Amino acid sequence: MDHTSDPNAMRYVIDPKRLDLVAEFRKSPLGVHSPELRAMLAKMRWGKAQGRLVLIVLEAGKAWRLSRIPERRGDPMPFVDDRIFTSLAEAEWHVFKIRWQAMTGVKLPPEYQGDL
Repeated sequence: MDHTSDPNAMRYVIDPKRLDLVAEFRKSPLGVHSPELRAMLAKMRWGKAQGRLVLIVLEAGKAWRLSRIPERRGDPMPFVDDRIFTSLAEAEWHVFKIRWQAMTGVKLPPEYQGDL
């Protein structure tokens, strides 16, 4: 099942103590994930579209930039900052860290703060 469109994802509660799931994602942001990590990612990715963080492809397979879905359909996609990612895994890790803090209210420990 594709958890990213699963309305049951809203019931999943992210436990900020589950650093094992953080470590799993960091080790393989683009890889195959355990059922528990998939459920957590679904929770992180589910919700209203407006304001959701997304990665914009600047150059296929080479460059991405972080943006937010605008409030009104058809409006420009505002970039979050000036950073350009040259690794999709690094971009996904960056988004994960932002979502983690926003959803748990807890900053990741220092060993998880850096880039991949």
